[in-house]
Amino acid sequence: MSEDAEKGDRIAKFLARAGVASRRDAEKMLAEGRIKLNNAVVTHPATFVAKGDLIVVDGKLVEDADRTRLWRYHKPDGLVTTHHDPEGRPTVFDKLRTQLPRVISVGRLDLTSEGLLLLTNDGALARHLELPSTGWIRRYRVRVFGRPDPRDLAALAQGVTIEGVKYAPIEAALDSRKGDNAWVTVALTEGRNREVRKVMRHLDLHVSRLIRLSYGPFQLGTLARGEVEEVPPRILRDQLPALAGPVPARPHQRG
Repeated sequence: MSEDAEKGDRIAKFLARAGVASRRDAEKMLAEGRIKLNNAVVTHPATFVAKGDLIVVDGKLVEDADRTRLWRYHKPDGLVTTHHDPEGRPTVFDKLRTQLPRVISVGRLDLTSEGLLLLTNDGALARHLELPSTGWIRRYRVRVFGRPDPRDLAALAQGVTIEGVKYAPIEAALDSRKGDNAWVTVALTEGRNREVRKVMRHLDLHVSRLIRLSYGPFQLGTLARGEVEEVPPRILRDQLPALAGPVPARPHQRG
């Protein structure tokens, strides 16, 4: 056994596993003096957490990391995907506070976007699933104002550069059109900030509705608007065997 294994996890990794924050955000919280280990403020990311240590973040005790869990959520528009919004707008996490333990999102959907949002209690899992190298396809159904040219949509498969930013190949196809409104399906693997909206605007198309249908193997399916449902442990193990690890038997519990 390595020396690090005997010491336990580094504190940022522990907090990510516990669903408090990503490792990067946890390191920022450390630098801000917001984290205590056994009643002493810690600021160094190389601090290790051993079994039985008490971790407090912003005055709240952090429980030991639970088994890795993942939820599908049908996000409605009108909610922001952030834990603290400086503008005071309603957030996804406020909405789900009474239904779920502390979770973080896998990527984001902006205020006016809707559809599938994955939530997890494992920061390391969230970080892994967000990486383009994972290769998971995000699929969207997009309503646009304008007249999409099928040739322009097909050309996105070669990638596109917008305002100096190069976007990876995107699959896009026209579904239907009525007057000046059309529905387009879009599939991409990068998921950059507001990528779909920026690419559509580049084609002189204004997005009036954006719905995420799937993220990798996980589908929105028939999940009702505002509904949240946990991904069964067996499916999580099948899709993510390396990260999910063994899932111990445990009694059913709410949330």
